[in-house]
Amino acid sequence: MSVCSPRPAAAGRALLTRLRSGLDAGMSTAEYAVGTVAACGFAALLWTVLHSDAVTHALSGLITRALGML
Repeated sequence: MSVCSPRPAAAGRALLTRLRSGLDAGMSTAEYAVGTVAACGFAALLWTVLHSDAVTHALSGLITRALGML
């Protein structure tokens, strides 16, 4: 019989796994919330830029030139 059995090491790893998982409780929900807020902010910025007069005129000119080539 060996002096060092694998059971204590396995029990230690299991304990560490349980402790590590307890430290991150609720973390994924917070990350999703931050990601959602960031995506909404980016969408609002994109909406503002795309509806500005400069972009509207540029897109209208591009479409007019494209249709003029036909």
